[in-house]
Amino acid sequence: MGFDLPIEWLSLLMFGGLGVLLLLGLPMAFCTGSLAVLFLWLFGNAAMLNMLPSRVFPFMTDYQLSAVPLFIFMAAILEKAGIIEELFEVIYKWLGGLKGGLASATVISCTLLAAMVGVVGATEVTMGMIALPAMLRRNYDPKLACGALLAGGTLGILIPPSVMAIVYAVVAQQSLGELLIGSVFPGLLLSGMYVAYVTLRCYINPALGPPVPPGERVGFVEKLRLLRGMVMPILLIITVLGVIFLGIATPVEAAGIGTFGAFVVCATHRRLTWNTIRDAGIATLKATAMVMWIFFGATMFVGFFILKGGQTFVTDTILGTGLPPYGVLVLMMAILFVLGMFLDWVGILLLTVPIFLPILRSLQFDGLFGLPGIDPADVPLWYGVIFMVNMQMAFLSPPFGYSLFYLKSVAPPQISMATIFRAAVPFIVLQAIGVTLCIAFPSIILWLPKVVYGGV
Repeated sequence: MGFDLPIEWLSLLMFGGLGVLLLLGLPMAFCTGSLAVLFLWLFGNAAMLNMLPSRVFPFMTDYQLSAVPLFIFMAAILEKAGIIEELFEVIYKWLGGLKGGLASATVISCTLLAAMVGVVGATEVTMGMIALPAMLRRNYDPKLACGALLAGGTLGILIPPSVMAIVYAVVAQQSLGELLIGSVFPGLLLSGMYVAYVTLRCYINPALGPPVPPGERVGFVEKLRLLRGMVMPILLIITVLGVIFLGIATPVEAAGIGTFGAFVVCATHRRLTWNTIRDAGIATLKATAMVMWIFFGATMFVGFFILKGGQTFVTDTILGTGLPPYGVLVLMMAILFVLGMFLDWVGILLLTVPIFLPILRSLQFDGLFGLPGIDPADVPLWYGVIFMVNMQMAFLSPPFGYSLFYLKSVAPPQISMATIFRAAVPFIVLQAIGVTLCIAFPSIILWLPKVVYGGV
């Protein structure tokens, strides 16, 4: 029998210990897992030891998680195929003559890439190597150029196929198909807001994003010819999302189809070699292993916390604030934003969703300002998409937003970290507006799943 400790002190010890280990630079997977084992030994009992296999084994055998390595492998293959460079070139030639056209082309390219790969890192790094030098050569404002790249790259979190959506669906026991479909309109909404913001700023102050000189522009016939380079990527997007939307295949089966399609695309670009497959396989193995180890560690950590009464403690604390349902949601969003400054999205999702979602399910969201409310059965889907939009803000929030460092790793030396931090701020505001719209107008999320599935 372990020591007994009030839940308040246990909460402080567990999350304080986690914060200390993370500040020391230890990987989150091993921080949460080792702390879970330590606290089980110190404060648990023999019955609680059953939690180790009972929480880990279901994840190891969850069918939906099969889509994670498949989508990551698909992203790695497409990255090697040179698709990103071709996409940007086509869109850049079409929009380069407009004020802010290169920044808009960057956002649109990232949107299309998000619909193919669902992984932020690959998009952010590769687009940073291609688009950022192109914008700086044409005297774009560094903050505007970096901001467009940062915001566009994070769309991979939201627009299907999204690895984050897969993980959320498993943790929340939510239909993955509904979640992927529900994130389409919010993703397009944010992409449109980014393009509108860039265009408006550049038309107000053309010095921020001057158009490409007339001598470098191409004629309409050449633009049509360039569209041939878009055929394969667009077909892949339509195929992967189409089979999900039409109910022909499950998301996992669609991931398999998409992976095969990535092989075809890579072969048509004459880059399908054994080295390409090996490099993509190694990248997939590393990324998947990282995700799964965080899964195992975080689920044991949260599982022990819940068994010791942590769920009741957090629920009583949040509801004890006396905030109305939407106030509780805003408080949770603020907590997620702060966590996003220090943790990666996998850890945040696994630490918070099992605790926050039951609280939200117990509340009644009747709508804001006379607008329609949300059926309790729709809350997991609605919150899932809101969570993913919020995680986009986490990727951009200083001091440790992942996208900030992805971009810095490939940015020219004259682009300082302070410039990248400042570049992110306007787009974090746009993302906050996007979250607010999704909360106030839930049909942005729920309408399309109702149409496709005939009721969520």
